[in-house]
Amino acid sequence: MECWVLKNKNRGYQQLRVWQDSIEFYRLTSRVFRNWPYELRRVGSQAIAASDSVHRNIAEGYCRKSIREYLNFLNIALGSLGESVSGLHAYREAGQMTAEEFAALNDLAFKLENGLLKLVESLERKKIDGDWVDSLIVKESNEHYEDSSKSSKVVLGPLRNPITPTLQYSITPGVIT
Repeated sequence: MECWVLKNKNRGYQQLRVWQDSIEFYRLTSRVFRNWPYELRRVGSQAIAASDSVHRNIAEGYCRKSIREYLNFLNIALGSLGESVSGLHAYREAGQMTAEEFAALNDLAFKLENGLLKLVESLERKKIDGDWVDSLIVKESNEHYEDSSKSSKVVLGPLRNPITPTLQYSITPGVIT
């Protein structure tokens, strides 16, 4: 996936495979449903909205930093994915999408669903074992930034742990006039 990514601990969800797959699921869903005829626009719009909800809930739960809330939002993402898959089956049965479109979306949804279920299981284990830390540990570092006068793109160093990267930012003294 090619995009401009600024990395800090709060954006660590972008390193999660389930989030990346959910973005791809949204992209494919949008491509399939955006050109539906006028009389099916509402149905197509709902299909796009349900797929959009998956990645948004993964991100929101991750950013909450509470394992209870994170698990809640992952379960909401699973619900949105279930809504999407149910719609795919209905649209295929009604002849509103091709077998190829159905297969591509259904296969990716299956992979995404299994990934989300494994992530939920892993987090529930951490919750039971007491291995979850709800606080941010900030580690300051300026070494990974390009000079902003040379480029509008911020380049950050590699993440040490893809699930809980360190928060990286710079403190630039302000000019007092």
